[in-house]
Amino acid sequence: MKLEKTPLYEKHVTLNAKIIDFGGWAMPVQYTNVIDEHKATRNAAGLFDICHMGEIEVKGPQAIDLLQLVLTRNLADQEIGQIKLSALLNYEGGIIDDLTVYKMAKDSYMLVTNATTKNRDWQWIKSIHRDKEFDCNLKDISNKTGKLDLQGPRAEEILQTLTSDNLKNLRFYHFFESQVSGIPSIISRSGYTGEDGFEIYAAANVIGDIWDKLMVAGVSFGLKPVGLGARDTLRLEAGMMLNGQDMTETVTPLQVPYSWLIDWNKGFIGSAVLKAKKNSGIKKKLVGLEMTGRGIARHGYKVFAGEREIGIVTSGTFSPTLNKAIGLAFIDIAFSAPETEISIEIRDSMNPAKTVKIPFYKRPK
Repeated sequence: MKLEKTPLYEKHVTLNAKIIDFGGWAMPVQYTNVIDEHKATRNAAGLFDICHMGEIEVKGPQAIDLLQLVLTRNLADQEIGQIKLSALLNYEGGIIDDLTVYKMAKDSYMLVTNATTKNRDWQWIKSIHRDKEFDCNLKDISNKTGKLDLQGPRAEEILQTLTSDNLKNLRFYHFFESQVSGIPSIISRSGYTGEDGFEIYAAANVIGDIWDKLMVAGVSFGLKPVGLGARDTLRLEAGMMLNGQDMTETVTPLQVPYSWLIDWNKGFIGSAVLKAKKNSGIKKKLVGLEMTGRGIARHGYKVFAGEREIGIVTSGTFSPTLNKAIGLAFIDIAFSAPETEISIEIRDSMNPAKTVKIPFYKRPK
C-alpha cells in the first residue's frame, strides 16, 4: 500500500527522521531519539508535523443545529475565537472521535479531527447532515490545510518573533486569525503535550515555509523537531488518550475521563443510551497505573488483582520526565480507586503496579 505523505515529508527525510507507517501515513517517529525530543519539549520547545489530521468546515444557518445533534458538548454559549473539545458518538454511545470545534464566525465552524478517524468522522457527519436536511454546508478541507504544533515553555517566545499579534492575549483553548512570517494563519493556544503551546494552521502549500521559519527562529531557544514517539510519551504523561487505543467505538465517554464533555440537558446522538448506561452503572473504567516493580506495561498486557484477571493495558511507556513506567488500563470498576495494588502480566511473569490519578504530569505554573 502506498503511504500518504504530508507536505513536510521531504523536510523530515532531509532531517534524517526515521519514517514509519502511521495509519497509512508516512510519518516521522523520531529525528534523534524519543527521550531527547521529549525533554526538549518539556524544557524548551518541540515542533510537530500534524498535517495528517483532519479539518471539516461547517457553515450555514443550521450549522449549530447539526453540531448540537452530533456532538456531546453544548456549543450554544461558544464564542467566536473559542475552541471546545467534544465527543462524536455512534448510536450506541461509543466514541467515534474526540475532536475540537473552532467557532470561526457566526454560523461558521471548523472541526479538527484525529488522523485515523477523519474519513469516518466525515462520512458520519455527512450522513446525519443528509438524513436530517440541515440548512448548512459541509466541506472537507483536510488536504488543503497544513497544521503544526509548537509546544513547550519557550513556544510563546519563539512564535512571537514571527507574528505581530500579542500572544500573551491569547487564552488557553482560544484562537485568532493572524499571520506567521507574513503567511495567513490560524493560531490557537492548545495542544496534546501538557505544555503551553500553539497549534498553527495555514494553507498546505505554504505550511513548509512556516516550518522553516520556526526552525530557524527556535535555534537559540533550544527548539527541536519532534516525532510521533515523543508525542506519545508526552501525551501519556499528561493523561491524554490516544484514539483507537485508549478509546474506540465500543467505549463510551462514561468509561474514560470524558464525562465532563456530556451535556445531559440536550439531545445528541447516543444520549439515550448513555443515560441508560449511567443509570445502570459502568463495569469497566480507564485508570492510570504506575509500575512499582520492574518492567513496562505495554498495550495489550493483561491486568490482574491477585489471581483474578481484571483488565487490559491500553497505553504504556517509560516516562522520561518522571523516570518511572506509567500507563493507562481498562479495569473492573471495583479495582479502579487510586492506590489499588494490581499486577501486570509481562512475558508470563507478574509485575507489581498500582492505580494512580491522572494526569501523571502537570506543567509548573
